[in-house]
Amino acid sequence: MAAANGEKGFEVPEVEIKYTKLFINGQFVDAASGKTFETRDPRTGEVIARIAEGDKADIDLAVKAAREAFDNGPWPRMPGCARGRILNKFADLVDSHIEELAALDTVDAGKLFMMGKLVDIPGGANLLRYYAGAADKIHGETLKMTRPLHGYTLKEPLGVVGHIVPWNYPTTMFFFKVSPALAAGCTMVVKPAEQTPLSALFYAQLAKQAGIPDGVLNVVPGFGPTAGAAMSSHMDVDKISFTGSTEVGRLVMEAAAKSNLKSVSLELGGKSPIIVFDDADLDMAVNLVNMATYTNKGEICVAGSRIYVQEGIYDAFVKKSIEVAKKSVVGDPFNPHVHQGPQVDKDQYEKVLKYIEVGKREGATLLTGGKPCGDKGYYIEPTIFTDVKEDMAIAQEEIFGPVMSLMKFKTVEEAIQKANNTRYGLAAGVVTKNIDIANTVSRSVRAGVIWINCYFAFDNDCPFGGCKMSGFGKDMGMDALDKYMHTKTVVTPLYNTPWL
Repeated sequence: MAAANGEKGFEVPEVEIKYTKLFINGQFVDAASGKTFETRDPRTGEVIARIAEGDKADIDLAVKAAREAFDNGPWPRMPGCARGRILNKFADLVDSHIEELAALDTVDAGKLFMMGKLVDIPGGANLLRYYAGAADKIHGETLKMTRPLHGYTLKEPLGVVGHIVPWNYPTTMFFFKVSPALAAGCTMVVKPAEQTPLSALFYAQLAKQAGIPDGVLNVVPGFGPTAGAAMSSHMDVDKISFTGSTEVGRLVMEAAAKSNLKSVSLELGGKSPIIVFDDADLDMAVNLVNMATYTNKGEICVAGSRIYVQEGIYDAFVKKSIEVAKKSVVGDPFNPHVHQGPQVDKDQYEKVLKYIEVGKREGATLLTGGKPCGDKGYYIEPTIFTDVKEDMAIAQEEIFGPVMSLMKFKTVEEAIQKANNTRYGLAAGVVTKNIDIANTVSRSVRAGVIWINCYFAFDNDCPFGGCKMSGFGKDMGMDALDKYMHTKTVVTPLYNTPWL
């Protein structure tokens, strides 16, 4: 592992934080309580802004605005093509602020600036365009009735949606949720994670500039136990879309059930396996696994954190994985030569280091990494464990950090059994040149998405979501549009009809 924390010779852009208040009914406003909270730069741990702290009173105001916009406003009533034109304009505005938005996610979440410019921000704009194209293609169907009746279905927007967005991908997750809900004609309240509120507030302003009517998109930063709980239990919210931990997902479902039985979609934790077979190209497999484990400093729900390698190439795989991990450059995410930035905040930093200590205490062998690096900020070395047993905490619990667990297997059947030995079911990877093995394993592993000889192969048209305790409901693709609509059946009698 090469540290680059103290290196100079790269340009850090001037980051101006323009929006720090709540965005309700088309206006930036202070919290009703007047309270604010700190947001910190994980590169240094220093406070970079104070953000208005929304709680129940502010959620009530935002939901009231969203309800008025849905019940009496133009957004759900305009033709889908008109919504699509506005979403395309929104996307163009996002594209015109790529550098500024990427810088906000870097100082707020520790994300690589270059990845923000090349992937996250353009990806958000392109997802808006995908759903802009879908907005005028929402329709029901004519039903073939068995009696003299004319039956058909309508696809109608659900109503007011509450989006609770995680901190690891502030931009990507914002658009995963907001884009299809807007295309469907819903109105909404977004609660960004308290660690990373900056870009969501910027997007709210761009949405207004694009022509999205007041009250349609509201953004209320705040904390889960106050703002998040108020939204989940609100009697006038029709749906909650939540991405985050399984533990909080349970609370969201409980609140929804105890209030108005609002529908819920959950994208929760993961402990995704990658299964590498003997016939795999060794260099390709090692690089793929390295990317799957350490991308976004391991702060990704589908991180390939359980690596199963067939015994024939296991030793060579371990040796090369150590070499690759040691070459990884950890440092300031504005530096284009850096591969891994800081963990999002002090709590997450300490949680990852605690899991590393637990792994050593439980008897796993630490091959490389495992220590903080740098003299400030929340940086951790890329870490590899071997001799990991299935029942160890590092093999069962989501760490959300740059920690790889390497394990050995003999047969296809053993690999499938080990891969399924988890309460999660979000994603999995298979690395093999044998199409029969790929087909067998991809149909046997219980996960929402299987990547064969690739990883993180997200695309706008590919539905993404998990099963088991990784949640339910899909983001992206037309499946995501469906979850923001409900089907209404309409039946009228037919008189003197020549045919049914």
